[in-house]
Amino acid sequence: MRTNTFSVISLACIIAGTALHAVAAPNQLQRITDAKEIRVCIWPDYYGITFRNPKTRNLSGIDIDLSGELAKYLGVKLKYVDSSFPQLIDNLTNDQCDIAMHAVGVTPARSAKLQFSQPYLRSDIYAITTKAGTAIQNWADIDKPDRVIAVQAGTLMEPIMQQSLKQAKLLSVKPPMTREQEVESGRADAFMTDFPYSRRMLETTDWARLVAPPKPFHLTDYAYATAPGDKSLIEKVNAFIDITKKDGRLLTFARKHKLDAIVIKE
Repeated sequence: MRTNTFSVISLACIIAGTALHAVAAPNQLQRITDAKEIRVCIWPDYYGITFRNPKTRNLSGIDIDLSGELAKYLGVKLKYVDSSFPQLIDNLTNDQCDIAMHAVGVTPARSAKLQFSQPYLRSDIYAITTKAGTAIQNWADIDKPDRVIAVQAGTLMEPIMQQSLKQAKLLSVKPPMTREQEVESGRADAFMTDFPYSRRMLETTDWARLVAPPKPFHLTDYAYATAPGDKSLIEKVNAFIDITKKDGRLLTFARKHKLDAIVIKE
């Protein structure tokens, strides 16, 4: 009889403990409010989005502007945490940052591990080759035998091109190697990127040539990401995005960084 009583008490304690744990589950927005700071993960190599100038070390881009506006909207200080697409999920789920604000492409693999805000940008995929190169003159030349097409490991271009390329060889590039070096050196015929990064190549190099698809190839929505679970922060961010769309700030910042062509206005 004592054993049964002990079992009942133990079970009750377990249930109570579980309920207490559920009640004590962290509220993401409240935690930010209590800390008076929002930690924003950025990828400092993302031109036009969250780019750190290698000479001045200053940050610029649409998400640098918008993260500053979000911090004001929440009434907290802003702290940037350097990240990257390969580190994205770990940084968020291990509580190294509260939100990733570097135009994160919404993919099924990422959606299974993170939660996303409503999208605010939408980009297709583009190829960057050299002006002197003759192997790739148009989009149809990309997937041919003996072609080497580079992508940066961990970006959304990697799984998309893995599925798309039937004849060309895919080269997944990891630091310290870069896609640009592989193409400029001739080790790769082209690398695949998105609209913002293609702007960087055309504006900052004298050798890059853009090859655009003749029709939409693989449009991807870009949004902000948080750890899964509690929705308090992502709901607040969605409200913020709605406001910036309506009052024109989103479009203003997009034009500032020459990204208005990919803004989702509705």
